[in-house]
Amino acid sequence: MKFFVDTAEVAEIKDLAASGLLDGVTTNPSLILKSGRPMLEVIKEICAIVPGPVSAETVATNHAKMLEEGRKLAKLAKNIAVKVPLTPDGLKTCKVLSSEGTMVNVTLCFSAAQALLAAKAGATFISPFVGRLDDIGQDGMHLIDEIMAIYRQYPHFKTEVLVASVRHTQHVVQAAKMGAHVATVPPNVLRQCFKHVLTDNGLKAFLDDWAKTGQSIL
Repeated sequence: MKFFVDTAEVAEIKDLAASGLLDGVTTNPSLILKSGRPMLEVIKEICAIVPGPVSAETVATNHAKMLEEGRKLAKLAKNIAVKVPLTPDGLKTCKVLSSEGTMVNVTLCFSAAQALLAAKAGATFISPFVGRLDDIGQDGMHLIDEIMAIYRQYPHFKTEVLVASVRHTQHVVQAAKMGAHVATVPPNVLRQCFKHVLTDNGLKAFLDDWAKTGQSIL
């Protein structure tokens, strides 16, 4: 499974990229707002840090304007994935941009039927929002299972399932068990994947015993 980080905070991205675990980045207008910086400036900076796909989202709702925005974003860097909403206009835009060789991330997916349409439109990534489905009492991970089952029936589909709206480490583990291609994870959740109380306790015990030896490796 590939790990993308879901943030527009450059310092966070630099820190996680140094671990070698980061395969890409996703952003959206809400994350850009939190960063407090101009969108195009932030996206360019992120693209220079991470060689993998960096999702930059359009904000227009009609096809013509969305396509114009998408083409502008695509020119920022070679690793841009233009993000469009799962609407009729969004899929029209996806089709054109994909045919031009631009990566496209179709976002705000909440049903398997929507994911099927996105694959047919040539999406590079489909972003099902599992946490938001959980919030309204549905099972977000069931949607991932459905999409993966459908995509497996059609090997000619090249669309990768990018699990989004991840809230905790079990979303990541379950997605990996289902064979999802990517999880885009908030920085705090990605760091939680490192954590286990037995790891912490074991390391403390080793270090305490090492101190008692009075030795030094260096």
